[in-house]
Amino acid sequence: MALRPVQVNIKALDPSAVGRFWAEALDWKAYSPGVTTYVGPSDDPVWPDPDPVAVGINVVPVPEPKTTKNRTHLDLATTSAAHQAEVVARLKALGATPADIGQGDVPWTVLTDPEGNEFCVLESREVYRDTGPIAAVVVDCVDPRAMARFWGEAIDWTLHEVTDDQATLRSAKGGGLYLEFLRSPGAKTVPDRVHLDLLPYPGDDRAAEVARLRALGAVDVDLGQGDVPWTCMADPEGHEFCVLAPS
Repeated sequence: MALRPVQVNIKALDPSAVGRFWAEALDWKAYSPGVTTYVGPSDDPVWPDPDPVAVGINVVPVPEPKTTKNRTHLDLATTSAAHQAEVVARLKALGATPADIGQGDVPWTVLTDPEGNEFCVLESREVYRDTGPIAAVVVDCVDPRAMARFWGEAIDWTLHEVTDDQATLRSAKGGGLYLEFLRSPGAKTVPDRVHLDLLPYPGDDRAAEVARLRALGAVDVDLGQGDVPWTCMADPEGHEFCVLAPS
């Protein structure tokens, strides 16, 4: 049994507008079958594919505006200094805003999307040469080694690096983005507006997967989701994620 990350869930006051931003930012497609907006390489949601490499984005409506810095964000890949400058300029034209989160003098650029969700445009790095436009989903945490233990068992991705400061996972199939846990001061205190959605493989038992996650240290959480076919949970440091129901 195993689970696979299939989409990054972003909460927004205006999911259509935020979805359009990310679709144009990544040169992907936006697909709105209802109140949510999916963003992925094709016109349909990525996650029903039984064996996806790409991790899409799902922008969902919420009534509350963003008030604190997210502890989960996206890093975007570039191929050269010129490409990085070009991407930053294009994103600003789409509505992104430069942000100071205490990063100091660094070679990457920190921006926010139209609703204030932070993300980074990285300088060219060889490790991200084949990820596609999203280099990594990055999660602030207190203990990267503990996150490596949980997430290394929770999903079917391979651990690439585990230190006191960082844990990195990536699909064993190769290609696609990385999932990175970076040591950051301060524990998580409020629900994040960005989280991962996980999906069982076809034929696997979702209830059994949820039970397995609880045994690993995950807990059920109430995010106001009501009666829904997915399960909202949090890892041992409180990072929310959802286990989706197969279509």
